[in-house]
Formats: sequence, structure tokens, C-alpha cells
Amino acid sequence: MRKPKYPVKLSKSQRKQLLDIVRTGTHSARVINHARILLMAEQGLTTKRIAQTLSLTAMCVYAVRSRFQTEGLGCLSDRPRPGRPRLLDGKAEARLTAIACSEPPNGRNRWTVRLLADRLVQLDVVDAISHKTVWETLKKTTSSRGKNTNGALRK
Repeated sequence: MRKPKYPVKLSKSQRKQLLDIVRTGTHSARVINHARILLMAEQGLTTKRIAQTLSLTAMCVYAVRSRFQTEGLGCLSDRPRPGRPRLLDGKAEARLTAIACSEPPNGRNRWTVRLLADRLVQLDVVDAISHKTVWETLKKTTSSRGKNTNGALRK
């Protein structure tokens, strides 16, 4: 039997922390599986055997073992994933909602998402924005452009 490329040696406090994660079950399944990988790897099980036992891929086990060497128990959680930054932050969303609840432009009965997108660009809230982004943002809120009221309770 070959020696694993990334052997796992846990301190008593690390082992206790991992056992607590596995026993309580209050963490995500991914974190629990990563904790189990480390506990089994410390016992000397091979990557292939751990993968079979936990119904994971060998690459997942290998990745956790290798990340443990550099990050310690930080390997339990995922790294932040890169992604496109949001076009509308909280202030811009509030501005969009305020515009949507205001009176529509002359000659219009109500705001459309295309009109709202154009108004956000005119007011320099954003440089450019798609009407679909405006629609998705408004969909997340409880505002409804089709209602006569803006959602506030009337007395």
C-alpha cells in the first residue's frame, strides 16, 4: 500500500472540532463530508477507500486533503467564488423602487421596465443596465407596478 501524497495529522483540538461537526449535524452536508474525509484520512485510509465509503469522487477527497495541508481546518468551507459584481447595490435598488412608485412620465399610464432602465441611466445611477436586470430587481421586492397603491396601508 502506497503512502498518501497528502497525509493528514490532526491535533486533539482539531479532532474534537471535527467530531463535533460530524456528531451535531448542524452544518451543511458539504462541511460534514469534508470533516469525515479528514477524520478518515487521519486513520490512514486511502483516498479511493474514503471516496467509496462516503460516496464521493476521489478528486473531492484529494482536494480536501491537499487543501488541509495549506489551510488547516479552513478547507471545510468553500472559498469565495468569483462572480460578476451586482449592478444595483442597496441604494440603487432603493432608488429604482422610488422611481417605480413615482408618477410615470407624461403620456404614460404606468412605468415599464424599459422606461425604468432608461431613467436609471439618465439619473446616472448606473452607466448602463438591461431592462431584464430592472425586472429581476423589482421581482425580488414586494413592489407591484400594476397596483394603484405602493403597498402602504391606507387608513
